Amino acid sequence: MKEIIQHFPDLTELQLEQFSKIGDLYKDWNQKINVVSRKDIDEIYSRHVLHSLGIAKVMSFKDGAKVMDVGTGGGFPGIPLAILFPEVQFHLVDSIGKKIKVVDEVVEGLGLTNVKTSHSRVEEINDTYDFIVSRAVAHMETFTHWIKGKVAKKSNHELKNGILYLKGGDLSEELQNFPKATIYELTDFFKDEFFDTKKVVHLPIKYKP
Repeated sequence: MKEIIQHFPDLTELQLEQFSKIGDLYKDWNQKINVVSRKDIDEIYSRHVLHSLGIAKVMSFKDGAKVMDVGTGGGFPGIPLAILFPEVQFHLVDSIGKKIKVVDEVVEGLGLTNVKTSHSRVEEINDTYDFIVSRAVAHMETFTHWIKGKVAKKSNHELKNGILYLKGGDLSEELQNFPKATIYELTDFFKDEFFDTKKVVHLPIKYKP
């Protein structure tokens, strides 16, 4: 928790309470349905919550924005972002039902009212969003194919509508066909060695009906 407070010092009492509950909620649910690796559960704040919030260091979503989290797994990065941006609507999508069950229970336990979930493949979602976030669920080429037609036309943020993708390692080959992609190194924001190879990739996506 101290890492969260250190990097996000303007949290409200409600946000502090919600972030403080995350650890116990995941430890409890992870014993029933494994959504976070056993070795990571004790590092949930640095390796999952703070990592998810790396997106917030790159983009401050405006009130009323719509964001979809594709392949949310146990709810990352969507749930930490939903706590940080309570006036933004988040849609968390995963094709694995047991993972969405955990997400639903955590959302309820945190009292989040700005999150909806879908047990679905992203290709089956019929809506558009300002941004689509995810945490390394697929190669960028594959990912852009999945989310085709799901990015809203009108941009209201400093960065153009599109993908905000948490990635790691050398991305030069993966992104060679995406010249408009911008890479943000998370070491610019977080000093823990866990973030040494971690990045946020912003890829603007043109609206295509």
